[in-house]
Formats: sequence, structure tokens, C-alpha cells
Amino acid sequence: MKPSMKPETFLVASALLCTLLGLGYPLSCDVCVSDGPSCRGKLQTCAPDEDSCIVVVTETNRKASLAVTSYKGCAKSSQCESGFFGFTMNPENYMGSKRHCCQKDGCNQDPLPAFVRNHTENGLRCPSCIAAFTETCTATAEALCVGEETHCVAVSGLMWPAGDKFAVQGCGTKTACHSKPGTLVPSGARLFTINRTSCL
Repeated sequence: MKPSMKPETFLVASALLCTLLGLGYPLSCDVCVSDGPSCRGKLQTCAPDEDSCIVVVTETNRKASLAVTSYKGCAKSSQCESGFFGFTMNPENYMGSKRHCCQKDGCNQDPLPAFVRNHTENGLRCPSCIAAFTETCTATAEALCVGEETHCVAVSGLMWPAGDKFAVQGCGTKTACHSKPGTLVPSGARLFTINRTSCL
């Protein structure tokens, strides 16, 4: 004799199965931050709303002091986009960031290709300024744009770990001009969160 299941029991079991399948499993990503072009951490479980893994390599020149930082972690897909982000305030202050986002467990473990910045001037000039503890700054100089920096851009956000505001204007790539709110840019011991960008 075949086992039978009451209709109501079948409905409850089906609903429970659908609920469990809908929840899915939390994503696990490699998490680390380090000086240099690559880092290797441990797989960590992401928060329920973080559905992407990210790997970022940033080259920063601050007052002629060059630094390369690598960062891996969890992110929201709404704040994560792959590609190149470039921004120049003046010859002694620029930032270039290469990033890759993916949606599988451990997919950010491999390092990104070597970071290469194009220093050739492209003819565009943009108003330039840098300010801390504020969301705006007034341009007092002019930046000479290089490589793929084909837009004049204003950026504001927060610097971590202190959470201080910052604002800059200068030359930027198209991706910098249209960065999503929440975009992360690591730089040495600091982590910048971009809250707003606009093309001037």
C-alpha cells in the first residue's frame, strides 16, 4: 500500500519548501585589505542584503606620495560596478581605482590584473579643489586631464574610519562621473564612500 499525504499537509510542506528556496543561502566572499596590488583573506559570510563580492585595487597619489591598496569584501549590487574609476585634482593628487563585482561564493579571491594609469594629457581642463569636513568645495585651480578622464566631475562622500565628509572637483572618467551612491574606494588606511557625483 502506497503512503498517502493529506492535502493540507502537502500544501504546508510545499509552502515551506518554496520559502526555503526563496531565501537561498547567504553569499560568502574573500575579505581583506592590504597595501600593494593584491591581498588574500578568509571567506566570510555576507550580510543578507549584500549579494555581491567585490575586489578593488586603488592607486593614489597624495602630494607626490604614491600608494597602492587592495580591498576585497561583500557589497550590495546596487553599490557595486565593475570597471575603472579615475579622478585627478592636480598633478600631485590623483586616484585611480579598478574594481570587479561578482555574485558567486569566493568569486573575488583572484587578484585583478596590474593597474596601469595613462598619464598622457588629453587637452581637457577642469576646475579643481579639495576640501575636508564639508560636502562642497569652491574651485581655486585648474586640473589638466589625462587618459580616459574626459569629464569635469564633482565628488563628495565620507572618509572612514572617522566618517568625515570630503568634497573634490577635477577631471574624471565617465565611470567616476556616474558612480553609484555607496561606491567604495580604498586608499591606504582610509576607505572612501562616494555619496554623490555630478558632471560639471
